[in-house]
Amino acid sequence: MKNKIYLTKWAMAIAILMSTQLMNTGCNNGTEQNKTENTPKTDSFKVEAEAFADLQLLRYQVPGFNELSLQQKKLAYYLYEAALCGRDMIYDQKSKYGIMLRKTLEDVYGSYKGDKNNDNWKKFEEYCGRFWFSNGNHHHYGNEKFIPECSYEYFTEIVKNSDEAQLPKDAGESTDAFLARIKPIVYDMNFEPKVVDLRPNIDNITNSSNNFYEGLTQKEVEAFYSKFDTKGNAPSWGLNSKTMKENGKTVEKTWKSGGMYGAAIDQITGWLQKATTVAENEHQKQTLELLIKYYQTGDLKVWDDYNIAWVEDTSRIDVVNGFIEVYLDAIGKKGSFESTLSLKDLEETKRIQKIADQAQWFEDNSPIMPNHKKKVVKGITGKAITVIVESGDAAPSTPIGINLPNAEWIRKEHGSKSVSLSNIIHSYNISSTKSGMVDEFALNDTIKQRLKKYGPLASDLHTDMHECIGHASGQINEGVETTDKTLKNYASCLEEARADLVGLYYITDQKLVDIGVMPDMEVGKAGYDNYMMNGLMTQLTRLKPGANLEEAHMRNRQLNARWVYEHGKKDNVVEFVKKDGKTYVRVNDYAKLRNLFGELLKEIQRIKSEGDFNAGKNLVEDYGVKVDQDLLKEVLARYAKLGVKPYRGFVQPKLVPVMNGNDITDVKVEYPESFFAQMLEYGKKYSFLPLKN
Repeated sequence: MKNKIYLTKWAMAIAILMSTQLMNTGCNNGTEQNKTENTPKTDSFKVEAEAFADLQLLRYQVPGFNELSLQQKKLAYYLYEAALCGRDMIYDQKSKYGIMLRKTLEDVYGSYKGDKNNDNWKKFEEYCGRFWFSNGNHHHYGNEKFIPECSYEYFTEIVKNSDEAQLPKDAGESTDAFLARIKPIVYDMNFEPKVVDLRPNIDNITNSSNNFYEGLTQKEVEAFYSKFDTKGNAPSWGLNSKTMKENGKTVEKTWKSGGMYGAAIDQITGWLQKATTVAENEHQKQTLELLIKYYQTGDLKVWDDYNIAWVEDTSRIDVVNGFIEVYLDAIGKKGSFESTLSLKDLEETKRIQKIADQAQWFEDNSPIMPNHKKKVVKGITGKAITVIVESGDAAPSTPIGINLPNAEWIRKEHGSKSVSLSNIIHSYNISSTKSGMVDEFALNDTIKQRLKKYGPLASDLHTDMHECIGHASGQINEGVETTDKTLKNYASCLEEARADLVGLYYITDQKLVDIGVMPDMEVGKAGYDNYMMNGLMTQLTRLKPGANLEEAHMRNRQLNARWVYEHGKKDNVVEFVKKDGKTYVRVNDYAKLRNLFGELLKEIQRIKSEGDFNAGKNLVEDYGVKVDQDLLKEVLARYAKLGVKPYRGFVQPKLVPVMNGNDITDVKVEYPESFFAQMLEYGKKYSFLPLKN
């Protein structure tokens, strides 16, 4: 399991609850497909796009892009193309049938000439939207399989009345045979039921349907990687490969040029090579050259060299491109492809940099054990970024904060970058103004007013501290293996819980007032009100009746909230309150709650530092998994009345070069309004991999 969690997806689920007091916004009622914008964020920009199932698509602007030099715009354009060229890989990583099924849906959705106004077509269209949003037929957050609401008979009908020549059939295969072959892939809930299965006391490898392993049990995988030394400055073994059996022997198929995913990687490196010709400075050029070398060789030591160089690159244009997230791997070794291209938000950076500048103070004053603290915290770069485009595992569902690199030793010796995605948060905030969540779930007017006044800032500060000092804090004891070996399938949840707790412990500290990022302690109280409400209640809006928590971030939030609730019962620190037949959460003692967060932080850091698997497992299973089904039923009923979609993601902006012959004279930003149209466009332009990899 990776040492530091790179992306915090819905770190506090704040986009729904906390961001209710924000700027006014109007609607742009234009019907054009693309709208060119090179202006700062405007109130007339239409944030909402399509909505379906449990999903709301949004749009975001790229303020500051028109201020860039032509050289910077060219750099951004080349890195934009490199980001999107890797899109095929996430579909194949989530399922070895992912690309085949995506091409089927693209063909039918794009070429079917029949009636598109009836209920059956609408059900098929919804399935397409869900599939594209999740980069496959497993829910992007819950990991469970979903199937079309329309019947298999209707599915057969529309496939046969589409462009059959474009169907991803095997050589010589009839359409009927093709349909029979893909029926279980599309409609059988027992076929690949979960892309990642984290249940305890099972084989998490064989029960997960991702395409990271084939023909191997979890014991065989762990035995294979046990031979790799992960102490000290060792690379993140297994990060960029599929592990499988060939002729009875366990082997790795490395994702590199000339290897698995080579066709897409060659496209990426082609654009990266163009980017080196217009890099902002020599250091950025050398950094990109290391990324190219890594993709060409698959050498994980080169990946480490690249990350070290990347940490030191402070250019205005920045990019993340690689196999990074390990959430889709139950044992946390394999990185999912993703890319985030951005430019520095100079104004918003001031707040997060103030926090980063005090990283040593936060480490020194942490409640964790002295031998688990870093004596010297190195090179934390804090900034806010304006996202230009995201792809792979970072899209359409996106993080709100990023912390990189993952390798513990690089962070300790060379530092890290912690960023807040300011324009993403801006769009979330605008979309959230009408949610009604605070009014429904906050107990009284005092809490409601505090959340509406200070909630957005509390959210930003918690995210900043989670990423900037949370993931960067603490150290593993000398001689202890990395968490993928010690904490295994609980590592991601525990790491997110630890980073959350760092932010929670300090959000009520006078230090934040002293350094000028927080006006007073009411902000911290708003953070506690929301976190406890969310961890104990409101995040349950994402579950179905009868479900328990399986996603790492949801588990971490309930673990933290439930643990402090249970351990503070004797002093009534936090309580459930019944009012007018509804359940609410109330914090009675904010100071004692902070102390409890500190105690739990100390224990989870100990677990990580010492590699205490059993203690980590017990924490997660006892506090982070089980759901009160009566409370879930109530929360879902109250939430349904609000008419709010529980998940949101984004239609990506489009960079369009202005050409004079073969020369780029400018680059414009367009803002597509249709997620569905964008998915078809991406399918045509960025499909490089074969059906089977």
